[in-house]
Amino acid sequence: MLSASVVLAIREIRRHLLRSLLTVLGIIIGVAAVIVIVTVGRGATVKIVKQVSELGANLLIVEPGRLRMGGTENPPPFHIQDVEAVRSQLRGVRAVAPQVRTAVVAVRSGINRRVSVDGVTDEYLIAQSCTLASGRRFTPEEEELGKTVCLIGAEIRRSFFRDEDPLGKPIKLEDLVCEVVGVLTARGQSGFGDDRDSTIVLPLKAVQRRLSGNREVQTILIAVDPTYLTADLKSSLTSLLRERRRLATGTPDNFSITDTKQIIDAVSGVSKAMTALLGAVAAVSLLVGGIGIMNVMLVSVTERTREIGIRMAIGAVPRDVLLQFLVEAMILACLGSVAGITFALICNLLLASILTIPFLFDPWINLASFLFSLFLGIGFGYFPARRAATLNPIEALRHE
Repeated sequence: MLSASVVLAIREIRRHLLRSLLTVLGIIIGVAAVIVIVTVGRGATVKIVKQVSELGANLLIVEPGRLRMGGTENPPPFHIQDVEAVRSQLRGVRAVAPQVRTAVVAVRSGINRRVSVDGVTDEYLIAQSCTLASGRRFTPEEEELGKTVCLIGAEIRRSFFRDEDPLGKPIKLEDLVCEVVGVLTARGQSGFGDDRDSTIVLPLKAVQRRLSGNREVQTILIAVDPTYLTADLKSSLTSLLRERRRLATGTPDNFSITDTKQIIDAVSGVSKAMTALLGAVAAVSLLVGGIGIMNVMLVSVTERTREIGIRMAIGAVPRDVLLQFLVEAMILACLGSVAGITFALICNLLLASILTIPFLFDPWINLASFLFSLFLGIGFGYFPARRAATLNPIEALRHE
């Protein structure tokens, strides 16, 4: 009986092909909207989390001054002694990297452009999870003496050296001539929007002596040992820095500590909440699609009243009529769902390419959308089917 109902339903759908297509349009749009929003939202979350993670997993970024408004206007800077104190007095520290950043005009072979210059120590590569595409790291002697050697980002290499091997070649930073000893692997933009491939990295003392002209440290990057709790280390770090900066009890901190793990958790939480909200809004269109199916099925029952009467006259029972119309509603919902999933996959591919986010295929959201559409087909198709099944055969036969 079920197979006969399926055959009859398909025959009826084919007989009114355009009307069937318009009926399932709401389901197609609803399913596609839910899948696209959820999938693109997850892809965007993965991209943002990846960018923040590339700053360094379990990384604490310490800067003078406070992040909130009303903080100290001229906070005392950090010095290398603060870095040494963190390294020697705190447990759970994997790497401590002082950093000084400035911007200068780099010149080579007639090409000149403004670039970012970071003055760092060797532990910067550990804290930032940097690797070398070619060349070598700074030697202890180069760091100690502040030699004018540098590591360059991938974009600097493309802009200033093109097809030439940059190792051992000079590049001029203002009046300072540096020898390129290494090329960093491409890292793209950071979570804060900085192009890290357009950066030139020098020993800390070289930048302090030759470019910034002071011994201050702008930022301290602290990579946390994965076996330690970041919150515990952050608490110990706060106490140590307050002590070194002679802050009395009750006096607010004149420095800020940014935890990249907290940033990742916050960004991920907000993104998931927004995705769930937009997905719920898109799911409303699915309900509209279900109402469309019910509306068309009611029209179909009215048009086929005489046919229903004939079926009942030759032996069909109300249950057979109920099943026939219910199956027709379910098939319409399933066709709309499959078309919506296909349309969503195409949209996801295009959006992933345009927005440069990873393409994610989640079989569970596709399956959930399909089952939800099927449930809508049953729910909204039951009333018309019930109406058809309860028709009086004699009155149905008299229907014109």
